Amino acid sequence: MQFIYSLMEINTLITALAALAAFATVITFAAPYFENDKLAGRIQLVASEREKLKAAQRVLLDNTASRLRDKNSTGIYAQLVRTLNLKKVFEAESSRDLLRTAGLRSERHLTMFLAFRVIAPIVVAAITFIYCSTTFANRFSPGMRIAMALIGLVLGSYLPALLVKNQTSKRQKSIKGAWSDALDLLLICIESGMALEPAMQRVSKEIGSQSVPLAEEMQLTTAELAYLPDRRKALENLAKRTGLETVRSVVTAMIQSERYGTPLGTAMRTLAEENRRDRMFEAEKKAASLPPKLTVPMILFFLPVIFVVVLGPAIIQVMGAK
Repeated sequence: MQFIYSLMEINTLITALAALAAFATVITFAAPYFENDKLAGRIQLVASEREKLKAAQRVLLDNTASRLRDKNSTGIYAQLVRTLNLKKVFEAESSRDLLRTAGLRSERHLTMFLAFRVIAPIVVAAITFIYCSTTFANRFSPGMRIAMALIGLVLGSYLPALLVKNQTSKRQKSIKGAWSDALDLLLICIESGMALEPAMQRVSKEIGSQSVPLAEEMQLTTAELAYLPDRRKALENLAKRTGLETVRSVVTAMIQSERYGTPLGTAMRTLAEENRRDRMFEAEKKAASLPPKLTVPMILFFLPVIFVVVLGPAIIQVMGAK
């Protein structure tokens, strides 16, 4: 009982409360040092997951490239390219850039293109010589046939590049027609607070119904922004693949915005207005060029009909009076 009474004394209670307060103070100041840094742990976890995704993507790309190499190694076109060393003769990098602007990105397309640059002239020259020797056998001498075959050889050498450029022009026309709308959508997404990658991902989904090539390019750029170590290289690849000046100007604005920290929305708004103004000028230019283009068809087709309608009755009356 004396122990309990001693604990109930004022001095003992004050001493116990003071000790408890001191212990609580020490715990309060020391607790943050014993806690784990959850934010750093989450950041490290995200970084490790990102590295795992990059490694998995590299493995997938390496396996795909190896499968393509194995597949192409047995093809006749690949054997022709390796035998004649066409990649060095025709500068494979410039040919690869030409094919990329046409939407042909795989190694198989490059192999077929280089092979056709050799096959097409021979085939066209042979067809020309055979045609001249059978159809115009009595009109063309052997020297003329050989000359026509040489002309076919020259024309055949330009045929593969001409076909690729034709496909490139169609692709660029599709991209250019939808670029203004895509730029407006991208501006809306950026001004709403979205980053560049999710903004381009969203715009690519929305613009796919209007232009499939533009949607493909924006999807590819989004993937390159996620995996390439240099974001500037990914944006420059977009301008290089499209080959359009309007896309190149937007890419330059994006690169400068990331490099100097300037607001991207302001630059995008200015570029969108300039692009819309350029489209209006181009439409006015096409409208102004219609009268000269219609002059020859009017002279050949409209004026003879007008003369017949106006002078026809008078000519009939004169012929009937005689």
